Amino acid sequence: MNTRKFLSMLAIASLLIYSCSDDDDNPAVVNEEELITTMTVTLTAGMDVVTLTSRDLDGPDGPNAPVITISGPLSADTTYIGEVQLLNESETPTENVNEEVEGEADEHQFFFEVADTLNATTTYTDTEADYPPNTGTNPVGISFSLVTTDASTGSLTVTLRHEPKKPNDGTLADAGGNTDITQSFDIAIE
Repeated sequence: MNTRKFLSMLAIASLLIYSCSDDDDNPAVVNEEELITTMTVTLTAGMDVVTLTSRDLDGPDGPNAPVITISGPLSADTTYIGEVQLLNESETPTENVNEEVEGEADEHQFFFEVADTLNATTTYTDTEADYPPNTGTNPVGISFSLVTTDASTGSLTVTLRHEPKKPNDGTLADAGGNTDITQSFDIAIE
């Protein structure tokens, strides 16, 4: 009888010790997605500055569509320096979401899709290593160049992907990952 009590107490003690192990002290880190309410793409060629802005203050799941503004046409046969700025304007003060993208540059990439009817091409001008402590050579796309040729109209779609395959062939189809924000801008080259 004493042996049964001893074995029962040993079994209960073992269960208590096992259930109190420190496995739960190191939970998996959850990377909470940032709310992006505003995307501004600034295209600069000397004194010529064109801004493309998408502002969706109620967020992507809200009932209101984003407000799109384009400050003017692009000039033909011109090389523009491009910069993408992401903000969360639902917070006070406004949160600069670029800081997160830069800090996790190895987990983010912008993609630029130029419609066939728009006579322009884009090229990445930054890599992960431009945003320490990242050291990789894969493109990020916070900065880029856009080169125009002949007069035309069409769209430029800017998409930020989280955790895309890197390296990739520069297309959304190859990159995979999750879309953080995407917006098409109808622009003209004159």
